[in-house]
Amino acid sequence: MRLFKYAIAASLIAVAPATMAQQQLSIATGGTGGTYYPYGGGLAELINNHIEGHSAVAEVTGASVENMGLIYRGDSDIALALADTVHQAYSGTGDFEGRQLPDTRALASIYPNAVQLVTLADSDIHSLQDLKGKRVSVGAPGSGTELNARAVLESNGISYDDFTPQRLNFNETADAIRDGDIDAGFWSVGPPTSSILNLATTRDIRMIGLSDEEIANAREAEPVFAAYTLRAGLYEGMDEPVKTISIPNVLVVDASMDEELAYQVTKVLFEQTDELIAIHPAANDTTVEFSVESTPVPFHPGALRYYEEVGAEVSDNQRP
Repeated sequence: MRLFKYAIAASLIAVAPATMAQQQLSIATGGTGGTYYPYGGGLAELINNHIEGHSAVAEVTGASVENMGLIYRGDSDIALALADTVHQAYSGTGDFEGRQLPDTRALASIYPNAVQLVTLADSDIHSLQDLKGKRVSVGAPGSGTELNARAVLESNGISYDDFTPQRLNFNETADAIRDGDIDAGFWSVGPPTSSILNLATTRDIRMIGLSDEEIANAREAEPVFAAYTLRAGLYEGMDEPVKTISIPNVLVVDASMDEELAYQVTKVLFEQTDELIAIHPAANDTTVEFSVESTPVPFHPGALRYYEEVGAEVSDNQRP
């Protein structure tokens, strides 16, 4: 009888991998001090809890530009990336000139990033032009933050030759401002973000706004930019609203992703959004309306099926 039990147990072990195997999905995010990582972790939880046969894990990366390469090479299945980076990759322009990624597809635009320029409250930096001659973090190498910072600066007549650029990630930028190693830093991230929140609890900070003219110049240079206002009270000591620009964040996959999987991920994203909001408030902007208004590249056919199911109006340039 004991041998019979062992035989049954052995047979169950033998068939377990075949019957219980799950496809593990890699979600490329960004650094731990930004919004991509917690949002990607929330999306991984949605997939784990609601999509049968699949599990997912959020990976720490260098963010937007690096993430496009991870999707192209098949090293990641889903990635978060800024809309300008996604559009450049799809069209082979900007940083992707000569290395076009035409199989780039979107599942959704999920929330807007705000360009946030931070300095200490007692610094003599009060405007974009005051960055000249200073030490300024422009974001991690290969990040959407650096692409956005460069676009904002260059469209307003400021080049890297005018200041000392530092390429630091979000946590490194906050630490360097706190320690006086740099004078200011750029973030392009969904507000509020943990690294600025933490900095504001230990130092008095100032958010540097953009003028209407500076916003117009940036939008002329980069059509995916939109005017955005950081609300008063967003960070400790921030008593007034601050005008800046924003860029949609896009959930990106390769055209080769299974259509049913793309459909299921898109569906769970929009139908279980409350679970994401509980993880990060940026998910308050995760709506079908925002997605179809903001996505600059074609949707994956699986995502398109979901949008058509719910009656969303998709433009011609968003169809593969």
